[in-house]
Amino acid sequence: MVLLFFFIIVLFNSEKMTNYNRLIKEKSPYLLQHSKNPVNWFPWGEEAFKKAKEEDKPIFLSIGYSTCHWCHIMEEESFSNEEIAEILNKYFISIKVDREEMPDVDNFYMKAVYAMTGNGGWPLTVFLTPQKEPFFGGTYFPPDDKQGMIGLKKTLTSIAFSWKNKREVIFEVAKSLIETLKEREIKSEKGFKLNEEILKKGFKELLQNYDSLYFGFGISPKFPIAHNLYFLLRYWKRTGEEEALEMVLKTLNSISSGGIYDQLGGGFHRYSTDRFWHTPHFEKMLYDQALLAKVYLEAYQVTKNEEYKKIASQTLDFVLREMESPEGGFFTAFDADSPLRENSKEKGEGEFYLWKKDEILNLLGKGEGEIFSFYYGVSGEGKNILYIAHKIEETAEKFNIPSKKVEEILKEGKEKLLKARALRPKPFLDEKILVDWNGLMISSLAFASRVLNEKKYLKAAINSANFIIKNMLKKDFKLLHSSTGKDGKIDDYAFFILGLLNLYEATFNFDYFILAKKLQDEMIKNFWDEKDGGFFFSSNYEKNLPSNFKEIYDGSIPSGNSVSALNLIKIGKLTMNDFYIEKALKIFDNFSKEILNYPSQYTKILCAIDFILGPSYEIIISGKAEEEKAKEMIKEISSVFLPNKIIALNPFENEENEIFKEIPILKDKKKIKGETTIYVCKNFTCKLPTTDIKEMLEYFGIKK
Repeated sequence: MVLLFFFIIVLFNSEKMTNYNRLIKEKSPYLLQHSKNPVNWFPWGEEAFKKAKEEDKPIFLSIGYSTCHWCHIMEEESFSNEEIAEILNKYFISIKVDREEMPDVDNFYMKAVYAMTGNGGWPLTVFLTPQKEPFFGGTYFPPDDKQGMIGLKKTLTSIAFSWKNKREVIFEVAKSLIETLKEREIKSEKGFKLNEEILKKGFKELLQNYDSLYFGFGISPKFPIAHNLYFLLRYWKRTGEEEALEMVLKTLNSISSGGIYDQLGGGFHRYSTDRFWHTPHFEKMLYDQALLAKVYLEAYQVTKNEEYKKIASQTLDFVLREMESPEGGFFTAFDADSPLRENSKEKGEGEFYLWKKDEILNLLGKGEGEIFSFYYGVSGEGKNILYIAHKIEETAEKFNIPSKKVEEILKEGKEKLLKARALRPKPFLDEKILVDWNGLMISSLAFASRVLNEKKYLKAAINSANFIIKNMLKKDFKLLHSSTGKDGKIDDYAFFILGLLNLYEATFNFDYFILAKKLQDEMIKNFWDEKDGGFFFSSNYEKNLPSNFKEIYDGSIPSGNSVSALNLIKIGKLTMNDFYIEKALKIFDNFSKEILNYPSQYTKILCAIDFILGPSYEIIISGKAEEEKAKEMIKEISSVFLPNKIIALNPFENEENEIFKEIPILKDKKKIKGETTIYVCKNFTCKLPTTDIKEMLEYFGIKK
């Protein structure tokens, strides 16, 4: 009897296991979400391509990520559909890719789909030959035809028919598409010269695309592209163009007042589905928190407006509270969807963040609940997104109470709602750790630690850097891309180097700079295009795709080449080595045609051009970091908006030190009469060293 029971259990478990496909062996949360599909999924790899060749089948490639709303919809509608799975399994080799785990694959096939359709996005659906060459694609497909969209069933059967009966046409299309992609490879513009006209053109284009009514760029959907704002702040700094500054501040005000900003818990959702920044797509991505927190901090440096400081702090505190792993790295993203309160078996987008007015009145009481609801735009109809609908003064006037009382009610109300929200089922958190996105967060936290003089941000930045060094940096100085084990790409090196350089400026720990320089050298060795300049997306030694490619477009995140240009300039100035500066100039030259044609699409590279054009500052403090005057100098420098600078510290009393070989700009920068001394150089032309902080600030054109 016991043996019979054991046999039944084994049989039951064995049957359960057959419900899983190959993806059950993967580490990616996104791939694991599809491991129960009846589709015979393969992960990207030689097994899949070998099988496609052996069985003479086309490849169905589906790319998405774990927190993607429409990826979930397609999984539920189509990949869990037995009929569609049967077609896929019979006529195709199906490959599932996590775009965050394999950004090179995603980027290459996204370019192909854009070339075919003029559109892109996720889920990304691409049909390939067994040689990985794309010949047809799109984004989301419903299972059946609807609302003018062709259904996936019809698409699959049509392509299966064409593969059998019109193979030569498919190969011709694939060949033509690959040639088109190669022709679109960026070519340099002859006679390209760096000058302010490029920056001026970029500003004018942004001005043309600026929404002067509701702020930001474009109409809808609206993405909070941080590097557009970084560039505009630098353009204002260079030219004094007040309109550039106004565009930044009005956009930041509108974003932080809208539903795209989590009014209770802090942090930004991915984008606004409307023009008003009101209704977000509710994902929360690590990179948005890093990039936007930093631009709010720069706006705070410019204006000293405490509201910008508050938004940056709340955003970083959200990341430390909700996205930091126990080991120190930062997780990737929160899903947009979460279980419905009415039916926990179903999910709804934004459910975690939405409020019925009755809920608020029950939690806060009718009087305070009405005040809270008025301020945050809560109506009695349906579920509400919290956004700042009225100012404090308007709310005080409507309810005939002092403004201070309104502030108290809002503060207490937020705390009560946040506690209540914490009891709801949370959106799924993708606990994959990516080097590139962590690099951006390290950079922002290190910057915040200086601007806000806040040690907890520095500690978190150091912990993240140490996690990557310990777990994702090989002995030969090659980086991994993800905690799932994939090899590093251009963004991993570029963004982590950026983080290390910012950590050096925040701590003056030479180890961070030395590692940044070694990684930059490794990047040049393995990713640099010796023929035309610029960095390839993948290592020169990888043969993962039909062709390697370079990227300069600054989309939701800046391109690796844009960030690398800035890194190279900083390393070149600190080492006084023109080799690195020349590499940066070669990047500008290689991508010059694209930059000149449409500079507002490349605003991060415009920031690098702004830096190289100057004026830029080289700042060296002679003294120990723990000395009071050194602390005061660093605090004053950090409080002002000086984007185009390098800052270093020479703590050595003796004239010879090994570190001078790594950072020769420190050599001969001594204390004056034993006092902490600062050396300020402008484009390597130095002012007289000074021990006076007021005089130091005057060197930067700042009077106190």
